[in-house]
Amino acid sequence: MDKVADIASDIGEYIRQQRSSAKISLRQLSKLAGVSNPYLSQIERGVRKPSAEILQQIAKGLRISAEALYVQAGILDLPTGGPVGDAIRSDAELTERQKQVLLDVYESFRRENAAANTAPKTTHETAQETTEESA
Repeated sequence: MDKVADIASDIGEYIRQQRSSAKISLRQLSKLAGVSNPYLSQIERGVRKPSAEILQQIAKGLRISAEALYVQAGILDLPTGGPVGDAIRSDAELTERQKQVLLDVYESFRRENAAANTAPKTTHETAQETTEESA
């Protein structure tokens, strides 16, 4: 039970930080997100743990990725992709769908390259490397 309380507190604190960074009042965010002012206050204080749907509404109000809130709330695992993935996720000019497609393509390239780097080399590849090294 303590873990749930910690997650609620963490997500509330994260939302408060994002709201402060965006210079939006609690009342303004509640209007933008379509969530009641008292409920949003309870979320920020860690009294309530919001659903994924409410997090999505809050993310829209804050103009941040819903995925970022899902990760903070423990709904999603920490995303992979390092700085490239972070850049894609933070691009305000892309829709959530466009971001997900780009991330999927990027991750497929990373997996393909990782598999190629761990696969045993063929005789032709080994011979080609030897020729390039002696040139």
